[in-house]
Amino acid sequence: MNLLAPPLSLYVHMPWCVKKCPYCDFNSHGLRSEPPPYAAYIDHLLADLDADLADFGAALTGRPVLSIFFGGGTPSLFAPELIDRFLDGVRARVSLADTTEITLETNPGTVEHGRFDGYLAAGVNRLSFGIQSFDDDKLKRLGRIHSAAEAEAAVKSAQDAGYANINLDLMYALPQQQLDGALHDVERAVALRPTHISHYQLTLEPNTAFAANPPPLPDDDHAWAMQEGCEQRLAAAGYGQYEISAYAQPDRRCVHNLNYWRFGDYLGIGAGAHGKLTDATNGTVHRRWKTRHPRAYLDAANGPGRIGGDNVVPADELPFEYMLNALRLIDGVPMNDFAERTGLPIERIAAGLASARQRGWLTDDAQQMRTTALGQRFLNDVISSFLD
Repeated sequence: MNLLAPPLSLYVHMPWCVKKCPYCDFNSHGLRSEPPPYAAYIDHLLADLDADLADFGAALTGRPVLSIFFGGGTPSLFAPELIDRFLDGVRARVSLADTTEITLETNPGTVEHGRFDGYLAAGVNRLSFGIQSFDDDKLKRLGRIHSAAEAEAAVKSAQDAGYANINLDLMYALPQQQLDGALHDVERAVALRPTHISHYQLTLEPNTAFAANPPPLPDDDHAWAMQEGCEQRLAAAGYGQYEISAYAQPDRRCVHNLNYWRFGDYLGIGAGAHGKLTDATNGTVHRRWKTRHPRAYLDAANGPGRIGGDNVVPADELPFEYMLNALRLIDGVPMNDFAERTGLPIERIAAGLASARQRGWLTDDAQQMRTTALGQRFLNDVISSFLD
């Protein structure tokens, strides 16, 4: 395979949250009577990064990190001085540009006055608020620990602290939600003038409380009406849709998530974090993920036990993995990106492309791989057509 090394990002997993939400299937762990070892976890993160840099050194040479993303869990449970210490450690180990995007996820229910100043001073230049809804009844049904008023106050506090790049997460098709409720949530979000809005459908994921005891959710037709109606309202407010669930003001698209969707590379450190790395010298795409449970991760003392799994992606799985990401982009990707990111000839997906075009799922464009409006609605079916 003739691979080119794509852009590189860093994902940092912070696994603790105040309370596990019933819909959440992320690797998150509610707080117990004793506080988590936050400072020790930062030490382990840096040692984890050191170990990955040593393992993949040749494949990382000369590659700057274009984005850092603190996900969770609730990363804002970590004090600004700990985030500052971690980022100082990162800067000492890898190359960052002045324009490197650094995002921290935060829960409005965990915000403490004055913390945003500290995160900004540490170098965090983008915040992502897990709002989900501005309806207090819906928030209670979702198990959220904040109110709509607290969410608005938290966003305004971040803006007052100097943040100019803020994302709000919203969900639709919530228990017993109607179209006007979904539109109302979007209106409340738009009124706060964030630079980015992530708007995605609530789904019942395996091994969650909602999967065990499903709440009454809108049917597919009502959910689709909510998606279409909210898309139109967001567009009217100046938020361009660039991915199935992502909307941004001009020049405010999320650099980190775009790198995922374009099949870029990322180191993943922290409990349960996943990483992907292209080694252009030997023509392989490597995936590594870390031990999931925070205690097991900490007990591993950053030795081999911190690794939960490690493998080179087989060539016959690369087309599906690539499409799983790239076809989420509304504008699509250049056709030649497939060969550059996978090392495989375009002929490997020719049959899938022809079938998807015949069904009206992809545009008939020899230069660009892009879904139609119909393809966006049935995206899972489109992607499945590239399974070997």
